[in-house]
Amino acid sequence: MAGPKKELGQHWLKDRDVLKAIADEAQLSKNDAVLEIGPGLGTLTSELLRQAGSVTAVEFDAELAKKLPGQFPGTNLTVVHEDILQFNLDAMPAGYKVVANVPYYITSKIVQRLMTAKNRPSVVVLLVQKEVAERIAAEPGDMSILAISAQVYADAHLGLIVPAELFTPPPKVDSAVVTLESHDQPLITNDEEKDFFRLVKAGFVEKRKKLRSGLAGGLHLQKAEVDDLLSRAGIDTEARPQELSIEQWKALLDALKR
Repeated sequence: MAGPKKELGQHWLKDRDVLKAIADEAQLSKNDAVLEIGPGLGTLTSELLRQAGSVTAVEFDAELAKKLPGQFPGTNLTVVHEDILQFNLDAMPAGYKVVANVPYYITSKIVQRLMTAKNRPSVVVLLVQKEVAERIAAEPGDMSILAISAQVYADAHLGLIVPAELFTPPPKVDSAVVTLESHDQPLITNDEEKDFFRLVKAGFVEKRKKLRSGLAGGLHLQKAEVDDLLSRAGIDTEARPQELSIEQWKALLDALKR
């Protein structure tokens, strides 16, 4: 079989203990349907099939997608040759779970796609670049647009650290497992979503500066107007965007609407 393709960000993980630990994070049972993104050689797929009721594996690499079904005859595996960003998530049963070792370069887009889907997964377990995992699960003080985009929809926590040398070929950095457990209801409503993220993006325009600077530029407001806005939301005018909790961003949106 051809080796990993650099342009697709492929790094094979074959350590059985680590693969089991990743699957264990999803707390699978035979009642669960799992969506696996980028199954590659099927090493994680094998563990998922052992623990879950069914696995739908979405593989972008045509060669790998063609060979995968033959490795698991007689199992409840469905292989789909498609870009996960185009895959119809509505085809998955309600409450499905996602477990995947995903390419670093597409992590943010995958998280956004899953979390904003009409048919959101109940649990998402991703093996990603350690720094990205830490960003997704960050707390106020180290928040980013990525953290907010994930945590509006799910509780996030860090899991196992996987050293680079366990992969073939080894990536330049270590990886980590991050788990997202979907909220019953997102922390913002569908009607608020567009305005909320417009506000957050404005606030992070100048993330190394004070929040008031980004909001002034991003929302085309005078500094005095921004100070008044922050005051009405109960937020320190000296605050920086990474310091705010999601609840504070919501309070800021409410103040802006008023």
